[in-house]
Amino acid sequence: MSGHELIGRDKELTALDALVDGLPEGGGTLVVRGAPGIGKSALLSRAARRAQSAGVIVLTACGVEAETHLPFAGLYELTRTMLDRVPELPPVQAEALLGAFGMAEPPPTGRAPQLFLIALATLDLLTETAGQTPVLLVVDDAQWLDSPTLDVLVFVARRLGAEPLGMLLGIRDAHTTPLDTLALSELRLHPLTTNDAGALLDAVEPQLEPPLRHRVLDAAAGNPLALIELPAALREQGAPAEALTSSAVPLTSRLEQAFASRLLDLPSDTGSVLLVAASDDEGALGEVLAAASVLAGSDVSPEALSPAVEIGLVTADEYRIRFCHPLVRSAILQTASLADRLAAHGALAAVLDGQSDRRTWHRAAASGRHDESVAAELDETAARAEARGAPAVALAALERSIALAEIPSRKGKRLLKAAELALELGRTDQAAALLHLAEPLELDVLERARTVLLSEALEVDVSKSIPRLHLLIATAEDVADSGDPELALRVLRVAARRCWWADPGRALRERVVAAAERLPVPELHPDLVFILAAATPLERGATVIERFERLESEGGYDALAAATLGTAATTMGGYDHAAGFLRHAAAGLRAQGRLGLLAQSLVSLSFTSAHIVDWESGLPSVAEALRLAEENAQPRWVTGALIAKAHLSAVLGDLETAQTTIGQAERHVLAVANSSNLAFIQITRGVMGLAAGRHAEAFACVWRVFDPADPAHHPFLQTIAIPVLAEAAVSDEDRALARDVLSRLDESAAATTARMIRANLGFAHALLADDEDAEASFRSALDLDLSRDPFTRARLLLAYGAWLRRRRRVMESRAPLRIARETFASLGAQPWHERACQELRSSGEGGPQSMPADWDLLTPQELQIAQLAATGLSNREIGQQLYLSHRTIGAHLYRIYPKLGITSRGQLREKLQVDG
Repeated sequence: MSGHELIGRDKELTALDALVDGLPEGGGTLVVRGAPGIGKSALLSRAARRAQSAGVIVLTACGVEAETHLPFAGLYELTRTMLDRVPELPPVQAEALLGAFGMAEPPPTGRAPQLFLIALATLDLLTETAGQTPVLLVVDDAQWLDSPTLDVLVFVARRLGAEPLGMLLGIRDAHTTPLDTLALSELRLHPLTTNDAGALLDAVEPQLEPPLRHRVLDAAAGNPLALIELPAALREQGAPAEALTSSAVPLTSRLEQAFASRLLDLPSDTGSVLLVAASDDEGALGEVLAAASVLAGSDVSPEALSPAVEIGLVTADEYRIRFCHPLVRSAILQTASLADRLAAHGALAAVLDGQSDRRTWHRAAASGRHDESVAAELDETAARAEARGAPAVALAALERSIALAEIPSRKGKRLLKAAELALELGRTDQAAALLHLAEPLELDVLERARTVLLSEALEVDVSKSIPRLHLLIATAEDVADSGDPELALRVLRVAARRCWWADPGRALRERVVAAAERLPVPELHPDLVFILAAATPLERGATVIERFERLESEGGYDALAAATLGTAATTMGGYDHAAGFLRHAAAGLRAQGRLGLLAQSLVSLSFTSAHIVDWESGLPSVAEALRLAEENAQPRWVTGALIAKAHLSAVLGDLETAQTTIGQAERHVLAVANSSNLAFIQITRGVMGLAAGRHAEAFACVWRVFDPADPAHHPFLQTIAIPVLAEAAVSDEDRALARDVLSRLDESAAATTARMIRANLGFAHALLADDEDAEASFRSALDLDLSRDPFTRARLLLAYGAWLRRRRRVMESRAPLRIARETFASLGAQPWHERACQELRSSGEGGPQSMPADWDLLTPQELQIAQLAATGLSNREIGQQLYLSHRTIGAHLYRIYPKLGITSRGQLREKLQVDG
């Protein structure tokens, strides 16, 4: 490289030097973005050289359009020199990473390694190396990396900062990548100024005659590559000068034409080698020459490359052929005829024995017509990609298979599988389009059931619930008759979920449950328990609780089952049971790298923690749930995490955070509306009103959950809302309304044995009772088992103590008020704690107010890390649980110790009083 390409790039070089020179202290990511030929590659190469001269380990990769369908091809290129260190990773990570590269068999369970596990393995591999020597990743043409590699880079980029690990990415303008979702620092390259463009042109063509110099400067428009390439093209005999200088032709096309002009006089063997190399995804010299020989019909020697090397189109060594610029590749492909391009792919397929996936993609590219044999090979390629944790590549293979298929009976299966993968990837528009193509086909009963499930995942409009429920029930019955009870149960599970979203009436809900109970599955099957809990949360409440207790006693359920059971418990108000199931689910899903499902379970755990006021679990769960849901692009679960955060913040007295967060949740609900989130928002606003002492406002918010005409109406969340409504009911009118709905709830919830529902109803009866019945109601409520709901018990004691004081039974009032005060203090429920203190002062008893705990100084993520460290886990083990590097964990602990006034890890246990 001459260095002329860097003329006029002083500001850009300063930015790159700052990243490289700062690596020993910490890392980061910088995106270099610009048009083709604008100088991205030259700048990245300069940064790489500077880093290497400073002793930094530089790992490089370059995206190639033809490689976009090869899973983890870019990641392999980036990390291939470090693979000897993979055995040092935890076994599950090493297995996942090697499996991604096709260097290990899939797990014995047949379950695909999760992308996040592969990404964590990559992060640990890089940060472990960076702990010894700074590391810089340099990726050019990142827009053409395969999708799984881009996803891994997104994961790594989110977590850079504490380690001496940097990333430089070159991305072409007008190309979107997953990296665009991050707020990464960006260096946008603009055309050179007139003076700098002239200086560059004079450096590379000092003898250029003035008229031609003027034409080149005008045509190049400040593009460095154009300034270097156009002079030679304009002097070439037969070069289309008017096209190369026409402002009507895009500069990229003019550059392609400039490169294409060099191809005109090349020997035929050279042309064959270049066409094969341009069609290839690896550029291995031996492979390209073998395929070129097939294409030419005779042996092609390495000397055939010499003419192309001499005129600067390619470089080559004994191993690889590399194009001097991606536009050379595109110029070759644009110049070749369709027949020649198909023949080049066919020649490559003919020499790729033992590389089944690459051979299949080239066979597919060589097919100019329907070919069932190639379609079948693409099906196998898709299955292997999915097994390696690359669903995006599997989807691409299936879509190509669908286009090439000849046998109509197989089209439905392919379309449905592709739609399922698209849905898994969050590509709902693509999934809907694939499903639309499948619906008119002749599908069997099981395939038809899969279309129903897919359409259900895409359609969440609760206004269509009743006709949809009839369809779901009929589909499940047909599937059961066909002998697949598990699939039938899945269909009925989504039917039960619809019942919970919008009550279709008891008769239809009972039909869903009856259909499920007819299936030949164990009565403790998690999906069956979920159906009972979601479709009949109150009517079958006692049955569901009994099954929860048996499951808790017997154990043996895996992480997925625990997630289902935890969700079932939250749907029917069994938060005391939900916590155990959801913690089990979170631990298992975290270990498996299933972060999408983990985010959902953490949101449910956050709601549970908010309602039982377990801030030590709730604050970290909320923070992690929000981070993962945003990272996984799960808007419904982002909304849930925000609501849980606002609810917990209100209980803890942080009303500013609660107000900001609930506003964010409401904006999300406008885009992803459903009645349950609307109801939870109103319940949370009610808690916020109570915390602020604004009872009328709190009542108005929560009343919306009870009003059948309101969009936030939700009959199955009323047992959660009733204690907030009762506490907020101060006026005679509000108390009368609350008593009326309480009476209806007593009737509908008569069959449930859920402790928290019984506690909520008892609490409401005590607060809403007339004076002559109040004491009996308070005593009756306090006799309930409130051991797993200390917040409700403390609120009940506070209300009872206040009632006694107002009856002038001052001495009797102090005992319940003291217990309430201490409970609120231990729970961190500051607004209610202040009220208990005020009531005690009014009773004539003083006492110091509790000071905030040291833990209040920590962020939720710092609290989570401190809790894990206090149990004895190492930084690496904590990092594996939270999907962060162990060095990031160390940096967090470095900040945590001074906040807590301690100096060592061992003191954390004493602070938290963690059992050994």
